[in-house]
Amino acid sequence: MAKKKEELDPETMALIQWCIEVEGFLVAGGATQEQAQEHIEEQVEWFTDQFYDGLTPEEAAKEALA
Repeated sequence: MAKKKEELDPETMALIQWCIEVEGFLVAGGATQEQAQEHIEEQVEWFTDQFYDGLTPEEAAKEALA
């Protein structure tokens, strides 16, 4: 029996896209792509809070780099 591909809800998709944008700003701020991804994964709860608090990806990256 084939597994049904799970579909993510729009809110989760928006959070993922937001994190991808944050990653870009972290890289622009001097991190490697691997470092940026690792940092987001390690601090996922903090980044999720920033997303729901309405920070832009750029603002969240600046906070993370501060």
